Amino acid sequence: MASEETRTLKSTANVSGDVGSSAASDSPAPTGKRIGKQPEKASTRAWTTRLLVLGIVMAALNLRPAITSLGALLEEVRDGLGMSGSVAGLLTSVPPLCFAVFGVMAPRLARRFGPAAVVCAGMVLITAGLLIRPYIGGTIGFLIGSALALMGIAVSNVLMPVIVKRWFPDRVGSMTGLYSMGLALGTASAAAVTVPITDALGGSWRSGLAVWAALAAAAVLPWIALVRHREVPSGAEAAGERRSRARDAEQAQPVLRITRSRTAWALAVFFGLQATAAYITMGWMAQIFRDAGVSAGTAGLLLAVTMVMGVPLAFVIPRVATRLPRQGPIVIALGVCGLAGYAGLYLAPAGGAWAWAVLLGVSNCAFPLALTMVGMRARTGAGVAQLSAFAQSTGYLISIPGPLLVGVLYQHSGGWGLPIALMAGLMVPQMVVGVLAGRNRTVEDEAAR
Repeated sequence: MASEETRTLKSTANVSGDVGSSAASDSPAPTGKRIGKQPEKASTRAWTTRLLVLGIVMAALNLRPAITSLGALLEEVRDGLGMSGSVAGLLTSVPPLCFAVFGVMAPRLARRFGPAAVVCAGMVLITAGLLIRPYIGGTIGFLIGSALALMGIAVSNVLMPVIVKRWFPDRVGSMTGLYSMGLALGTASAAAVTVPITDALGGSWRSGLAVWAALAAAAVLPWIALVRHREVPSGAEAAGERRSRARDAEQAQPVLRITRSRTAWALAVFFGLQATAAYITMGWMAQIFRDAGVSAGTAGLLLAVTMVMGVPLAFVIPRVATRLPRQGPIVIALGVCGLAGYAGLYLAPAGGAWAWAVLLGVSNCAFPLALTMVGMRARTGAGVAQLSAFAQSTGYLISIPGPLLVGVLYQHSGGWGLPIALMAGLMVPQMVVGVLAGRNRTVEDEAAR
């Protein structure tokens, strides 16, 4: 889940990897009085590194609570604001819409202001959005506050892998794993503890949602320090950056007509369908369990179990996928888990609730698989960047109607039978296009001029 919803690590790595390498490279051998300053410089770099690690973890913790905390209290929010099921469905469709719209802005903003400054601004937006949305008044105000927080999440989603690659070029795997764990932990924690925190604060859903602004505000602090103490590249490093940009320009030729590639389209649809399942789960699964008679606190824990499955599997699935020439078997395995989970929700939602939560958590780990396949279906850095942009932007657009449609079906049918049937039905084409996307082909072979 972690993630549902970012530019791929590999695509961003190719855009910024050489820059990061130059920034992290050794400076020319010091001479004269500069020798005595080396311990101080090394100490400064060590302090900056520790601050970066803290900033990355804190940012990752804040990239999903705005969504899963709302899922845990959706019934109270609907009652408090007088929302219909259809409007609540619209609310659960806002995250992918914001990710598709605002995430596109992140690379341009980073070039203008620097990635750290944009992530810092993103944390500020998350803090402001979470703080004002329960109190701004009415459904429209709630949507505006949510969009503000999701804008900050969107730009941070895209730029976090860039920062990892730039500052930790020799530890991309471990730092990405740390980032993924933070994201999954934040997602699961918000689902698990929002209801107990709300009860402890007197039962007000407004306070239960607004409290997550404190975590976002804490994440602003290390990024402010990083922006204020940003290191300026030396002349040699700047020259290396210019050379790396020239190499990237050479790699960008020839330009791919990505829409000609069947693999690209299959991967885009696969990305969109798995994102649809993820946002339906985050927005509606707790409510499904509550309507089946499960208490609000337990329903939040069940959603947390589903989200936390992404912690171990985000490490395992990409490693297994890269060892296989075709990723179809993994797609099928995840799809079968999803179908079994939806069948359980339909037949015995309360009786086997923990099992269904685990199965759906496994199924939702199609997200790291989709990211892995983006990197495997292109040979060049330019190809990965183009495929990533196409697959994710198209995929997020595809995912927007799903949560809304679930809300409409729930509102007009008065139960969860039709919505669950829709979820299960979407799993079938997800498996089909996933198998097609997992074939051992590259977009360069299909889409080159």
